[in-house]
This record gives sequence, structure tokens and C-alpha cells, in this order.
Amino acid sequence: MSEVTEPALAGNPKERKLSWFDDTLLLGIMAVLAGCGLIYEYLLSHYAGRILGALEAAIYTMIGLMIVSMGIGAFAARKIRCAYTGFAVLELTVALCGSLAILITAAIIGFGQQLPLIIASTLGLPPDLLPEGGFIGLLQKLSEYLPYVWGVILGLMIGMEIPLIARVRQSLCDEHLMHNAGTIYGADYVGAGIGAAIWVSFMLAIDIQLAAALTASFNLLAGFIFIWRFWDRIRFVKILLVGHFIASGILLLLAWHGPSWEQNFNNLLYKDNVIYAKSTRFQQLTFTERLRGSGIPPVYSLYINGRLQFSSEDEHIYHAFLVHPTMEASARHNKVLIIGGGDGLGLKQVLKWQPDSVTLMDLDKDLLALFTSHEADMPARLSDTLLRLNGDALNDPRVNVIVDDAFNGVDKLLRKGEKFDAIIVDLPDPSHPDLNKLYSDLFYKKLKELLSADGALTVQSTSPYHAPKAFISIGKTLALAGFDVNQYHHNVPSFGEWGWSIATASGKNARARLNEITQLSVEDDWLTPGLIKGSFEFPANFYQELENIEANRIGSTQLYQYHQQAWSENQGVTLF
Repeated sequence: MSEVTEPALAGNPKERKLSWFDDTLLLGIMAVLAGCGLIYEYLLSHYAGRILGALEAAIYTMIGLMIVSMGIGAFAARKIRCAYTGFAVLELTVALCGSLAILITAAIIGFGQQLPLIIASTLGLPPDLLPEGGFIGLLQKLSEYLPYVWGVILGLMIGMEIPLIARVRQSLCDEHLMHNAGTIYGADYVGAGIGAAIWVSFMLAIDIQLAAALTASFNLLAGFIFIWRFWDRIRFVKILLVGHFIASGILLLLAWHGPSWEQNFNNLLYKDNVIYAKSTRFQQLTFTERLRGSGIPPVYSLYINGRLQFSSEDEHIYHAFLVHPTMEASARHNKVLIIGGGDGLGLKQVLKWQPDSVTLMDLDKDLLALFTSHEADMPARLSDTLLRLNGDALNDPRVNVIVDDAFNGVDKLLRKGEKFDAIIVDLPDPSHPDLNKLYSDLFYKKLKELLSADGALTVQSTSPYHAPKAFISIGKTLALAGFDVNQYHHNVPSFGEWGWSIATASGKNARARLNEITQLSVEDDWLTPGLIKGSFEFPANFYQELENIEANRIGSTQLYQYHQQAWSENQGVTLF
């Protein structure tokens, strides 16, 4: 592109004034491309966060890299001598890169994770001697940065669009355009805002590869329109037109088959066979199956954004420790509130206590649907297993399911004057600032107002072994909100050592209440009074840094930072 010059203007220059049609067309193209550019930022950061973890860091890193790259691209646009030809080539290239970036990244990451297994199988190595480190380790590590590499590449090209459009507008006018840059930037900002709205209202809920193909189609459409309008000014125009038609075919193929191809590549990251995956508005859900033979039931696991949420093999251990100590420590069990727990597994344990009513509040209606009824596109054996695991609890007439963000949803319960005998908070770990607020002192103060004076509240509190500061911070935050707090832990094989925080608002603390029990009030295959009492014991030095660990006040990201520091090397799909 750097060797061609803009074609000479034919005819009288007076006939080459910038017409309202051309101006409107160019500004409209600029607005559309600005929206596409913003969506590419979101797509790449969204993919990096969902597949590789650390969503918040991925978003900020991606946006920062792309902004810097766009600035460099704007400078580099000066090297393109023919703005017309350069723009047509640019949109063809952006369309191809934007549509293929995620698919290629998924393929390389998946191959990097499968390579040790391929080598081990070829050489006949045992499962505990998989090759790692060296070239394989380097490939796996570098593949995690591929979304950012694509961000830089796309950022450079997107940054060239405004200067090229500005030059095209100027070349169509026989006098200097005083407000050329301002007009184009105005179209750019408006287009970016529209792109953000489209992302939030539509593309966030569809498959990410389909979203990439749809976005790229607008780049290609802009290229087609530009070629049509400025045919006589573009060099190699017939070749470029053929390129656009070929790219159109590629985009149709990607829109039709790309989502399944991308999902198949993503599935290579999991140790067990992926049998169902669904992208909801809020998260990526992945279900795996491990066949064991000899009449032993398969093991089914759910991963959300690459992080294990439960395994059918031992979920009952986690949920027994989450629910039954809370209910035993509560004086009454008539009304129970569950925050999170959209899989209904904790709810199943609560219903053993024969409550009059249970209110369950979860944000993701699509997740709730998977555990409430048979989904048409889900394998029947998986759907049957999910409903068996939760005992069809979400369809129990005593259960009131509320689809809402918990931080705002509890305010609605407060306005109704609700009170609950027990509250169970079964939320994902605070791996995102949006979740961090649900572990804040303000949120816990709201829950304290909802809790009956003789009730108990329990919060799942991440691993005290892998993330001790985060675990202790949750306990300190509950105490800051006015609760009397105890913490306990137990080994859940799929997770390792896991912990919970149990709190009371008045009277004896939960541990003192539980020390009095000699027999569980409900039957459970795992839990015993002895296991409950022993779970409150920690190593002698576990709380030695207690004074230096901060509570998670609203407006801070203290807990999120503790969690990220602890899990940065220990959590993510590449471990599974």
C-alpha cells in the first residue's frame, strides 16, 4: 500500500466538491467502523476473561493496548499514499482478522493443552509423566497472550481508519475542510456509543464467534460500499472486489460453523469430555462427563468461565457443609433465603429441613433454566442427571425463585419488610469487582437486617489453604457488619480444602450453638456432629496475620485483590 499514490482527479476540480451524499456516506461508514472497533475490544477481552480467567484485568489490558495501538496506527496511516486503495484493503484485512482472531486463538490454546497428551500417547508415557516445561510450557504460556496480540494488530488497523477517511473527505473537496477532523471524530464517538449499546443489548448474549463474524460483516459491508462509490479512484479495484467476495464466503462459513469449531477447540482445555456448553449473558457454562465403566455412574462437572463449580462425585460434601451447620445453628427454619445457588444443589439440602418457604435469588436465568427443566439442546442424560442431583428442588412449590442481582435484589426484600430464619450465601468466588461488592460490609449489613435475631447466616468463603487472606478477609468483613463470626473448613476432593464463614446477629455464636448438638436434625450420608465440630479447628498459626488483613469495605476492591493474588497461579481452565 505504501507504493501507490492517490489517482489524479479527472475533470474540472469544481466538479469534485464534497457532495452531501458522499459526506453522509463517509461519516456513516466512520460511525459503523467505530462501533465495530469497540465491539472488537469487548470481544477479545471477553474471550480472554472467560477462557483464561481474570476478566476485569483482561478488559483493562485489552482496552489499553488497543488504544495505544490505534494511536500508532494513526501515525502509520501517513505511509499509505493512496487513501482510497488503502481504505479498501484495510477493511478487507480488518474483516478477516476480526472474524478469525478468536477461532485461531482457541485452536492454538487447545493444541497447546493437548500437545503433552499427544506426545505421551505417541511415546507410551504413563499419565503421571506428561511432558511439561520447555517448549511445551512456553507454547502454553505464550498462547494465553494471543488475544492481546490480536488486540494490537486490530488496534493498529482501526487506528488507520480515521486518518484515511479524513484524507478521502478532503480530496473530494476543492477547498480546505476546516472542521474535517472534528466532524469525523464526532461520527466516531457516536458510532462507538452505538457499538457499546449493541454489545450490551445483543451480542453479549450470543456465541462469541458468531458475534465476531457479525461484526466483521459490517467491516466488509463498508468495504463494498466504498468500492462501489469510489470505483474509479481505487487501484487494483477488481482484485479487491474479488477479495471482498471471498471474504464474504469465509464469513458465512464462520457464522454457520464457527461457533461449533470454536467450542470444540475450547473443549480441549478440559480433562473430561465436554458434552454441553452454553454462553449466557453473564457467563460461559461448560458441562463435562467422565465415563468410569463397570456400572459406575459417570461423573458430571460444571465449569463457569473455566472454573469448576461442582462435580457430581462430591458436590454433596460441599453443600452439606454449606447448609446443615447454618440450619442447625438457627433457632427456626420456616423461612430461608439463598443468595446464588442457581443449580439448586444447596436448595435440595435446605428442603430436607421442611421449611415453609425458601426464597432463592440468582442473576442468571439461563443457568436456572438448565437446572429446572429439560433443555431441548442438552443431552437427555445430562438433563436427567442435573434434575436428579438437585432433586428437582427448583420446581418445589415452596420455592420462590427471584432473578435479580443480589446487591439490588435484597433491597427489594428489605422494602417488603421480609425476615428470614436462615440465610445461605452461595456465590462464586470474588474473582470480579462486580462480585466483590457482594462480599462487602454494606451487603452484609443488608443481610443482617433480613436475618431474624435468632437466625444464622453462612457465606461460602473460598479456600483457606490456597487463599487464606481472602478467606480471613470475608470473616473480618462479616464482623465489621456487626455479626459474631466463626469460620470452618473441610476437604472437598474436587476443590481441595474449602472454607465457609458462619455468623449470628445476637445471642450465642454459631460455634457455641453447634457444640451443643449430639445428633443431626436431618439425615446426611457424610456429615456428622463430630465433623462439624472438628471443622472449626485451624492450624495454630493460621490467624497469625489477622491484624494485618483488611476487611472488604464497600467501594474498595480489597477482597478481589487478595483473591487475585492468591489464585493467579492456582486457578483457571489450564489446570483442568
